[in-house]
Amino acid sequence: MSPSTERSADRSAAPTAVVTGASSGIGAATARRLAAEGYRTVLTARRAERIEALAAELTAAGHQALAHVLDVTDRPAVDAFADRLGPLAPGSVLVNNAGGALGLDPVATGDPADWRAMYEVNVLGVLNVTQALLPALVASGDGTVLVLTSTAGHGTYEGGAGYVAAKHGAHVLAETLRLEVCGQPVRVVEIAPGMVRTEEFSLTRFRGDAERADAVYAGVAEPLTAEDVADTVAWAVTRPPHVNVDLLVVRPRAQASNTKVHRER
Repeated sequence: MSPSTERSADRSAAPTAVVTGASSGIGAATARRLAAEGYRTVLTARRAERIEALAAELTAAGHQALAHVLDVTDRPAVDAFADRLGPLAPGSVLVNNAGGALGLDPVATGDPADWRAMYEVNVLGVLNVTQALLPALVASGDGTVLVLTSTAGHGTYEGGAGYVAAKHGAHVLAETLRLEVCGQPVRVVEIAPGMVRTEEFSLTRFRGDAERADAVYAGVAEPLTAEDVADTVAWAVTRPPHVNVDLLVVRPRAQASNTKVHRER
């Protein structure tokens, strides 16, 4: 963090929203939405130029926003980030958004390296940041851990086993943590989006193959947008402190399940 970031990382009256994977898509949209709700946003991702530009955008709009380059799979870096962040004000939120999918291969031919990479970011990344920030969230007297999973964490589909397994892991992490912190002043919320069209998710999954990425949404008139999910996140975390939204599944109207999607011809 820069010197100005260090000064701003002190406890303040405004609650803090730490958003992982804030460089694009749902993460960036969530940061904008929570900034509008009055949170001091701390934007983390691996791409410095993206989060710095977003922090500048939010600051220019009159919001408190800080950018911090972070790889959630790097535990020493995560711990150092938490130490620099320091105490948190009541109402602060951790949004575990960093994640992603690689490939659409069947179990018989799936690349173990892809499976490992997906587990590292979708499960261990959530574990790293949650463990690092949980003490400060509890000490604040009113904290929230939010995990962005997926409908893939609640159902299977052919070709998706690696991603599905990882998101099931993230779901179980959130569910178990909720049991373990019961009685402490922290909520654990899981938001599980279905089909969301963002600029990078499917493109990353298919390693830059735009044709395959576009085919995912072919004929679907209105898939969810990043802003739809961000609105859902904001609603969940701004409920009164005694209200916990355990699990909220959000899909576009055209999607009834992971394998049932209406496509217009």
